[in-house]
Amino acid sequence: MLANIYTMSLIGIEGYLVKVEVDIGSGLPTWEIVGLPDTSVRESKERVRAAIKNSGFEFPSRKVVINLSPAYTKKEGSSFDLPMAIGILSDLNITPCKNLEEYIFIGELSLDGKINKVNGVLPMCIEAQKLGIKNAIIPYENRMEAGIVSGLNIYPASNLVEVVLHLCETKKIEEYVTDTRAMFENNNKYKIDFSDVKGQERVKRAFEIVAAGAHNCLLIGSPGSGKTMLSRRLTTILPDLTFEESLEITKIHSIARNSSQRYVSYN
Repeated sequence: MLANIYTMSLIGIEGYLVKVEVDIGSGLPTWEIVGLPDTSVRESKERVRAAIKNSGFEFPSRKVVINLSPAYTKKEGSSFDLPMAIGILSDLNITPCKNLEEYIFIGELSLDGKINKVNGVLPMCIEAQKLGIKNAIIPYENRMEAGIVSGLNIYPASNLVEVVLHLCETKKIEEYVTDTRAMFENNNKYKIDFSDVKGQERVKRAFEIVAAGAHNCLLIGSPGSGKTMLSRRLTTILPDLTFEESLEITKIHSIARNSSQRYVSYN
């Protein structure tokens, strides 16, 4: 039996669709991953095996072959753990095969079956929404960034058992939605202000021109002359970002591991 599970990967800051094909056949109990996987993907074999067993499911003592398609792009990172595990469980008829094409699965597995956060969930979910995918099961810790993607149902899961129960419709995972308007309002508040600066009239005039025209600026001066103090307050007079600009910035922070609490907090 062949199971087809969908997930996402990254090229630069853009996501692209990856099909995880899982085949469990007769033969010696071996495990092969093909489709240009890097070291972190190859190491997922032991994580997935232990996560399935420690979640209360039986791991097959048969030949397991997993293909990551398209095979001409290199697959990196640990986000393929969850789709591999779901593919194996689906091939064993533990999870239903119906409607799996409507989901993408993203997440790294611990040995006890916990789903850990991964980098780049936001650009992955944005691309999934563009491709018409309806649902995404992601790590619970990535829920805030993924929840801003409209048109995609986000289901944050804490462990493998939760995902299986959700797919079997035994216990549904609650959908997560981010209030983007409230997030904009909360993150556009500053503890400092440009009006704090006393004197420095020429520099303040230069900063006003920089903020209005989106120019570059270089400050040169002796220590203690106010360069850092002025630079920190420049953000308080910059024009607000559009939603699209905020998404582009947050996509970079999503990949750089520091986006979960910093969405659209830059003016």
